[in-house]
Amino acid sequence: MARAPSPANRLLTLTRKEANLAYIQFLGAAGTVTGSKHLINTSSAADATGSTGFQVLIDCGMFQGQKEWRERNWQDVPISANKIDAVILTHAHLDHCGWIPRLFKQGFRGPVYATPSTIDLCAIVLPDSGHLQEEDADFYNRHQKSKHHPALPLYTLAEAEECLQYFKPVSFEQTTQLSPELSFRFVHAAHILGSSMAEVTLTSNGQTSRLLFTGDIGRVRNQNVAPGKVVHSGPNEGEIADLVVMESTYGNRTHPTDDPRPKLAAAIRQTVERGGSVIVPAFAIERTQKLIFMLKELMEAGQIPRIPIFCDSPMAIKAVQVFLKHTEEYSDETKRLISQYGSPLTWPNVTFTSTSQESRKINDSRFPCIIVSSSGMVTGGRILHHLALRLPDPRNLVLFIGFQAPGTRGFLIKNGAPEVKIFGEMVAIRAQTAAFEQFSDHADTPELLQWLHTFPKKPAVTYLVHGEPAAASQLRDAMTKELGWDVQVAQWLQKVEVTFDGGRASSPGSTQTK
Repeated sequence: MARAPSPANRLLTLTRKEANLAYIQFLGAAGTVTGSKHLINTSSAADATGSTGFQVLIDCGMFQGQKEWRERNWQDVPISANKIDAVILTHAHLDHCGWIPRLFKQGFRGPVYATPSTIDLCAIVLPDSGHLQEEDADFYNRHQKSKHHPALPLYTLAEAEECLQYFKPVSFEQTTQLSPELSFRFVHAAHILGSSMAEVTLTSNGQTSRLLFTGDIGRVRNQNVAPGKVVHSGPNEGEIADLVVMESTYGNRTHPTDDPRPKLAAAIRQTVERGGSVIVPAFAIERTQKLIFMLKELMEAGQIPRIPIFCDSPMAIKAVQVFLKHTEEYSDETKRLISQYGSPLTWPNVTFTSTSQESRKINDSRFPCIIVSSSGMVTGGRILHHLALRLPDPRNLVLFIGFQAPGTRGFLIKNGAPEVKIFGEMVAIRAQTAAFEQFSDHADTPELLQWLHTFPKKPAVTYLVHGEPAAASQLRDAMTKELGWDVQVAQWLQKVEVTFDGGRASSPGSTQTK
């Protein structure tokens, strides 16, 4: 008697009767908020169309944070890169796009589909990432700080620039057919400029099923969302999907609903009064622009002193230029601010520093100032130099306005660690710290549930990704209780079968390989 196929091999031994299916494999952002990569393989569904099947990645992000996550950046995906046909990219944050140059380095040469503004931002983000990879490798080699000899970059600036030629623009709401059995379109996610959800439609034997990959979901439209929204006022509503792959970053949290400006102004005034400076680790895209707009309003209203504001991030400067180009995505508030004050690049008291020499001059100043620099989680970039100098001084304030993933320097500083390693040396943390959750560009639990209530019918199944285990589990429980949905927390490398049963997708079984 022939041995029955093991669950891990079941997908390889389908009968013709079972063959009208595809599968999804979660290659990242499962059990963590970084490294988003989800593989769709339609080879089985394609049998009915006569094609050889299509393999597409939804996002191709870099792992960040804890060492065990970062080490995954050096592992190959469980499919040859040259067998992947395309990448569909939801937005330009590194945890969603930062592994694309590495995929090309491994042999991928297919198109990368993204919205026009996402492509413009990737042209900034990816070369900058390659440059930082090279700088880190060079530093560790010069100072012999690495266990690896020689330390190598994950990819170089040149490799990041080379892959950009493969990016293909796709407008919101435009349907793109990639193969006989697979098409997709982008709808607004309202997370950052250009951010999208990917609606993927699979077709087999005349039946269709829609998969929705949410990417990162922005703050949902309601009266309690704090001011400062730069792009669209909320994600696309009324989605219809048979299977949903959904983020869960803040699946166990409710954002404060109060206006952050009074407390922000008070924290800045107190810091200046004691002779200190304010250092803000901020994501170069969206978060920096939001903060600069808010600081401008506070200064004009006389609520904070007119001290120098330094935006020490070449990437943020370029991002502002991209924002000024894509006016079609502005929120009403952004339109008002630009109309009233003009381009942020011309504002008095705000200095955008491009060169290393300009950055060093900031540290020569002993007068109170506000320094906004990246990276937002203090994983690299110029913020490291500013913190290395200013963390030991109790007069200073480190202001957090974004999520800090466990294992990052930002997480350690925010949560009261006595010291943190920067450039291989331990730096004492005596500076004050404060955190403002209102700046988040991720929907919280009530907002996610509010958005899900706009679905006209419930999906067959929803898989939660892009969340720490506690956040994903609590969101699953909340969705099950309030919506009555079938919700599961995705596991790393888990394979989910997508069958077509009356036009609806289901997941009758899944496999997990390690």
